Formats: sequence, C-alpha cells, structure tokens
Amino acid sequence: MHRRHFLTALPLLAMNLSQLHAQATAYARTAPMPVLFIGHGSPMNALEDNPFTRMLRQLGTELRQHQQPNAILVVSAHWLTRGTFVTTNQQPKTIHDFGGFPQALFDMRYPAPGSPALAQSILEHVHDVHGAADWGLDHGTWTVLHHLYPAANIPVVQLSLDYAKPLAWHFDFARQLQFLRERGVLIIGSGNLVHNLRLSMPKLMAGDDSPYAWATEFDEWIKARLLNGDYRALTDYAATGPAGPLAVPTPDHYLPALYPLGLAGKNEPIKQLFEEVNYGGLSMRTFMIG
Repeated sequence: MHRRHFLTALPLLAMNLSQLHAQATAYARTAPMPVLFIGHGSPMNALEDNPFTRMLRQLGTELRQHQQPNAILVVSAHWLTRGTFVTTNQQPKTIHDFGGFPQALFDMRYPAPGSPALAQSILEHVHDVHGAADWGLDHGTWTVLHHLYPAANIPVVQLSLDYAKPLAWHFDFARQLQFLRERGVLIIGSGNLVHNLRLSMPKLMAGDDSPYAWATEFDEWIKARLLNGDYRALTDYAATGPAGPLAVPTPDHYLPALYPLGLAGKNEPIKQLFEEVNYGGLSMRTFMIG
C-alpha cells in the first residue's frame, strides 16, 4: 500500500471541514469509557461458538447496558504503516486479509459506518496522524466487533500502527487519545500478546491445544505486570529472557496492547476477561481497564 494512497482522504473533501469539527465535538462529555485489549486469535472466531466468543458476546451485552459508545476506535495488529493513519471512510469495507479459510468466512460482512467526523477530530488533536481513505475494517477489527456489537450500528474507525517506531513510543503516543474516552469513544487494541504462528502450526495441524512452557511463562509475566499496574514494563518484553523473542517474534500483534495500557489512569481497575494460551504459542488474554 503506497503512502500517496493513504494521503488521499476523499471523504473528508466531500464535507465542509467546519461541519466535521462541529460533529466531532458534538459528542456530550461522558464519564471515561473503558479501554479494551482483545486477543483476537484466528479469524474463525468470527464463525465459532466457543468460550472466547461467548465471553465477547457477554462483554458486549454488559457494555451496551452500561454505556453505549458514540463510536469505536480500533488499533489492529493487521494495519501496519510508515507513519500513523486514521480511516476517513464514510462506509469502510470489510477486509478479508487472510487465506485458506471456509467460504462462509469470506462471505461475512461487518457493515458498520465509518466516522469522517471522528477521524477529523483525531487529525486535529493528535500529532503526526494522517487520513487514509483506502483502508477499511480488517479481521483484527470486524471478527471481534461481530460479537461485541452484532448490529454493526456504531461508527468504527481504525488507527494504524507505525511499525518503524519503538514500543515505548506507542505507549506514550496513546496518551494523546485520552480526550476520546471522555467523548464516549470506545478504544480497543486487537492483537495477541503471545503470537508465534511458526511454532504453533505443528501443534495446530496435530490437534494439540497444549501451550509451550515459554508461552505460558511469558503470558504469566504479562499478567503479573498487569495486576501490579506496572504497565510501562511491558514496553521491554526482552527483559523476560529467552521467552520474550519466542513469544513476540515480531511486534505487530503485541503493539496494540500498548494503546489501552498507555491510556490507563493511575488508579483505574483492570479486569482479566479471558486467559488462555493455546496451540503452543497463541495467547488469547483479553483485559479491560476502567
């Protein structure tokens, strides 16, 4: 995907910018919305009924009963860029960014509207973010929102991950999004804290769901720091020794967790919503702050 395409934010040109700003700031001030990290796992979770997807559906029910968000912002492991971009589409497409799965998965759509107004607000308030009209909702977003908000009636935008930046940069950058929590925007990071598909595939093919010792060790290291509120320590996963590089061979699935952690207030409660390491090296750990 070329950078010049990212900069072609056509939907924004079709609307008066003053109108966009008025819409973006029209959200009434709210109590801070919670922030989520979801270990999204296989795209097949969009179709399957299992403990993880049942947790998502229950969580969605609880969130809707507590406070319906005005919009949703997702930071997905599957949108990696040079620079940081936000989707500006009025109607983002459902991206099927995978292969080798049943046709039923490719037939799925998540027809949630976008929010050019929210995108414009981010462009105005957050440093070094650019508009992108040529992206949609990748499977890190729609496979989980399908369970959380099945009506697909809440506007959704995605924020990309600048793959060139170090982990600590993402943790600090996330803090600029704090104003959105107070305008009813639900912010979700979607990835997997342990994600080594190369070493997981042999177990997956053999139907072996047991975790590797290093995967469990790393997942427990994560949990301990989450429970202690030592969130910044997670920007240095190499400190775990040999387990770190095995659990995080590439940072793409790890980085989305740093956004809700960077947004966490000093005394905000954290709740572990799902804890499981399966197929050797895939952590489905999911948590909520706030």
